[in-house]
Amino acid sequence: MGSIGRYIFRATLGAFLVVLVSVTTLMWITQALRNFDLMTNQGQSVLVFVGITALIIPMLMMIIAPIALMIAVAHVLNKLGNDSELIVMNAAGMAPWQVFRPFLFLGILVSLVVAWISFYLSPMCLQELRRWATQVRAEIVTSNVQPGRFIVIDGKLTLHIRSREPNGQLLGIMVDDQRDPKERGTIFAERGDLLSNERGIFLLLASGAVHRQEAGKQDPVIVRFKDYAFDLSRLSPNVGPVTFAIHERSIRDLINPPPGDAAFKRSPGHFRAELHNRMTMPLYPLAFLLVTFAFLGAPRTTRQSRAMSLIGAIAVVAVIRALGFVGTISGANSSLALIVPYLGLAAAFILGGWAMTRGVVIEPPAALTNLVNAMIEGVRRRTAAAAGQHP
Repeated sequence: MGSIGRYIFRATLGAFLVVLVSVTTLMWITQALRNFDLMTNQGQSVLVFVGITALIIPMLMMIIAPIALMIAVAHVLNKLGNDSELIVMNAAGMAPWQVFRPFLFLGILVSLVVAWISFYLSPMCLQELRRWATQVRAEIVTSNVQPGRFIVIDGKLTLHIRSREPNGQLLGIMVDDQRDPKERGTIFAERGDLLSNERGIFLLLASGAVHRQEAGKQDPVIVRFKDYAFDLSRLSPNVGPVTFAIHERSIRDLINPPPGDAAFKRSPGHFRAELHNRMTMPLYPLAFLLVTFAFLGAPRTTRQSRAMSLIGAIAVVAVIRALGFVGTISGANSSLALIVPYLGLAAAFILGGWAMTRGVVIEPPAALTNLVNAMIEGVRRRTAAAAGQHP
C-alpha cells in the first residue's frame, strides 16, 4: 500500500471510529436509561448498573459497524471528490482497483471483527448479562427488600413489606403476582420469612389471604391461609441452569443444539434463522463498502450528481439490510425465506464489483435527478422570497 493508500486508509479508519464510537455510545446511553431502575428502584450500585448495561455494547457494535463503515467510506470519497483528488488520481493512471484497495483492507478488518463479535463475543456477553440480571433479581428478593418500598421485579412481580424484625422476620407483606396473563394473584400476610435450601428460595407466609382474579371475571376468589409458601426459585441463579434466549445462544448451540433442548423442540425454525443471521452479519460491511464505492468511487465534476449518488447508495444499502431483516424474521417459519438475505448480498457483490472494475458512474435516473433539483430550487426561491418580505 503506497502513500496514497495509507492516506485513504487513515482517513477512513478515523471517520469509521468516530462514527462507531459516537453512535454506539448514544445507543448505549439510550438502552442504559431504560435500566436505570437498577439503582433507583432496586437499590443496586453504580458498578452493577454500568456492568450490566455495558454487556450489550458488543451487540450494538455488531449492528452499527457496517453502517459506520459505509458512512466513513462515503465521507472520504465525497471529500476526495470535492477536492478533485479522485480526478487527479485517475489522470495519474490509478485504476479504480488501486483506489479501492485501502477501503477493502479496512472492510476486511471490520468484517473479521464483526464475525468475532457475532460468533463469540456478543453471545458470551448476553449470556453473562442473563446470569448477572438473574442474580441481581435474586439479591433483591433475599436481601434488598426494604420496609415501606415497593420492589418491582421484571415489571410483573411486586413485593412490599411494612417492617422487618431484628431477627429478619418480615411483617405486613404484600405480593402482587402478574406473571400469569390468565390470572392475577395478590397475597397479603401478617408475617413471613425467606427460606433458601437445595430446592430453591421460598417466601414462607403466615396468617393471610390470597386474592385470585381470573381474566374476564369481575369477582376475585379469596382463600385464607395459616401457612403459605410462595416459590421465588425462578428468580434465583442457583436453582437449575439458566435458560438462554435464542439470540443469546453460542454458535455451537445453534449448529448442534443440546439433546432434549426444550427451546429447540418448540421452535427449531428460530434456531435456523438465528444461525443464518450470524453467518451473514460479517458480509454486510463488505457489501455496504462495494455499494458505496460503486456509487461514489468514480471521478466526476458536478457536486449535485455526487449528492444524488449518495442518496442512491443509502437507498440500496437500506434495501439490502431490509432484505436481511425480512429473511431472518420469515426464515423462522419458512426455510426458503432464508435465501433472501443471501440474494441481496450476492447482488451487492456482483453489481458493485462490476461497476467498480468497469469504472461505471452509477447515478439515479436523470428524470429523478432533475425532479429533486427542481424541488430544491423551488424551496430556495420560496425561502428567499419569504426572507425578502420579512427583513
